[in-house]
Amino acid sequence: MKASLYLGLALALAALLAAAASLIWTPHDVTALSIADKLKPPSAGHWLGTDHFGRDIASMLMAGARTSIAVALVAVGIGMGFGVPLGLLAAARHGSIVDEAVMRGNDLIFAFPSLVIAILITAVFGPSAVNAILAIGIFNIPVFARVARGGALSLWTLDFIRAAEVAGKGPARISAEHILPNIASLLIVQGTIQFSLGILAEAGLSYVGLGAQPPTPSWGRMLAEAQTMVTLAPHVAIFPGLAIVLTVFGLNLLGDGLRDRQDPRLRART
Repeated sequence: MKASLYLGLALALAALLAAAASLIWTPHDVTALSIADKLKPPSAGHWLGTDHFGRDIASMLMAGARTSIAVALVAVGIGMGFGVPLGLLAAARHGSIVDEAVMRGNDLIFAFPSLVIAILITAVFGPSAVNAILAIGIFNIPVFARVARGGALSLWTLDFIRAAEVAGKGPARISAEHILPNIASLLIVQGTIQFSLGILAEAGLSYVGLGAQPPTPSWGRMLAEAQTMVTLAPHVAIFPGLAIVLTVFGLNLLGDGLRDRQDPRLRART
């Protein structure tokens, strides 16, 4: 259990450190083109080789990590910022028309995957990283609303909540002071999982041209550009694919590990 948690933490930190380092340093300029050096295999000068424009793949991966992590992080923030209050409101008004309206609204958003939402937004505003953030963030809202509502409902029947009601506290104050702190760990675990899914969604949107646009590096667009050169220069596709797989895998391991540590039944079993 601990091994998987630490492995996930190590992989997630590696991606975060690469993204942070790219803000001040990359081995080569990610915007510099060198056709004479195109499709070179890994070497001392280019650790992971070069792409079809002669750009350094290691530098592109570092800058692409920054894009993917930024998009996923802001999208999760949007999901939490809107979804958690809605879930707490629905739980506080359980069985009322407010609860029903929130849950049916969630079902409506769930009917449109993030890719479809991105297509709709792109049709109006054009493709960009900002629109990818909006698409993924909107899809995250019902996820956090459901998690917050489910966790809150299990607490509203407990004695300490009844005592707070007897003390004269209203639903909003009880939700903020008693419910939210007790479901915070649940939301953190879900946030970690949605963060990994956000990175995967950003890569998918960029792959089909709906995410970050050139010259901004993106793991998904790197894969899209490399798909016709897999047999000629497989490293051009392998390294971006590995970056996505290892980062998502690490975040999933981290989320599962955090969930197991928060679950007293699983903690007692281990």
